[in-house]
Amino acid sequence: YTWADGVTYTASNNSATYLFQNTNGCDSIVTLDLTINYTTTSTDVQQSCDSYTWINGVTYTSSNNTALFTTTNSQGCDSLIRLDLRINNSTTSTDVIQACNTYTWIDGVTYTASNNTATFMFQTVDGCDSLVTLDLTINYSTSSTDVQQACDSYTWIDGITYTQSNSTAAYIIANGNANGCDSIIILNLTIYNSYSNTDIQQACDSYTWVDGVTYTASNSSATFMYQTSNGCDSLVTLDLSINYSTSSND
Repeated sequence: YTWADGVTYTASNNSATYLFQNTNGCDSIVTLDLTINYTTTSTDVQQSCDSYTWINGVTYTSSNNTALFTTTNSQGCDSLIRLDLRINNSTTSTDVIQACNTYTWIDGVTYTASNNTATFMFQTVDGCDSLVTLDLTINYSTSSTDVQQACDSYTWIDGITYTQSNSTAAYIIANGNANGCDSIIILNLTIYNSYSNTDIQQACDSYTWVDGVTYTASNSSATFMYQTSNGCDSLVTLDLSINYSTSSND
């Protein structure tokens, strides 16, 4: 404030005086009672997602720390406000997943088929929207049946030796197929049993058996091995009684 004394005051003052003559030619002393109010400055710190419309009516889509706005403070002086704006952007992304048979995503849904349309919205650490699109490929486990026939017993790929037919045993090969998923093999096993029996024969003088031998005496130890129609061994033991013809003179 520049007073009548020609001095410019930048602080409040209640002691300055000025002497002049009034219209009657007498001294007139004036004491200054000056209150200086100051212009204020402040910073408006803001965060926003994607865009922000400030008090100046401008919509900002990127961070800004240079914009200014002038208003009047409570003392009637200028109030200068500087904007300190940080714009955080919403994000979009694709979650590329491969899974076997089923997959439970962040949306809580269990998918059993490939999907590239599902979306999920969440907030980033800055409080902005983040849209995720699922790109899911479901590969399936494969199953096959291992058909086997064996005599008496069979040791399968699971390390178990089976002595009876079996159609329920299963074996899983982890990541065994071309898609990297499990391969399930079901056993279909038929066990045929070898067997043995005794061929009881009686003959006169001699007997030619299945082994091609002609026996002229009783025999209970000869054996013969052949295969059944199922390809299993069949052991036959001969039980042969040779009775002899008699001759006499009348």
